[in-house]
Amino acid sequence: MKLDDIDKEILAMLEQDDTTPDATISEKLGITQEEVRERLDRIADTRTKILVVDDEPDTLIPLTRALGADNYVTIEAVDGAEAIEKVRNETPDLVLLDLMLPKLNGYEVCMKLKEDPLTRHIPIIMLSAKGEIKDKVLGIEIGADDYVTKPFDLLELKTRIRALLRRASA
Repeated sequence: MKLDDIDKEILAMLEQDDTTPDATISEKLGITQEEVRERLDRIADTRTKILVVDDEPDTLIPLTRALGADNYVTIEAVDGAEAIEKVRNETPDLVLLDLMLPKLNGYEVCMKLKEDPLTRHIPIIMLSAKGEIKDKVLGIEIGADDYVTKPFDLLELKTRIRALLRRASA
């Protein structure tokens, strides 16, 4: 998990005095007490966070449940614009990105994330029903770290996720 500047300021305040009330932190940083609490909860959760981006509930729901059962924290997005917003707000450790999405397609999302210095380090696995070699090559060329065709084998996908996370943390 990557901490942003506000997270770092919260931690610095708590290092000076771990009894600092949320209200004091909120006032000093100009954020709500609810946001302070959410940030503290997120910082305290050291599990790997995966953003699953798919507009099809038949893929999204079972996949997030399966990953949750493996103790991953999952975040969901149903279109490309929401995916970019969630990556910037949640800083996931990995993104599972469908290719065919409303608003921005998976290629566009991948390019935007890989062009941004704050998000380019996040591994991306593209998930798509488009299984032609040209589609796979394009996905990898624009920055995806892996490309898996639908329907996929869940065991294989989980193995690819673990491998990418291992490489990202090395």
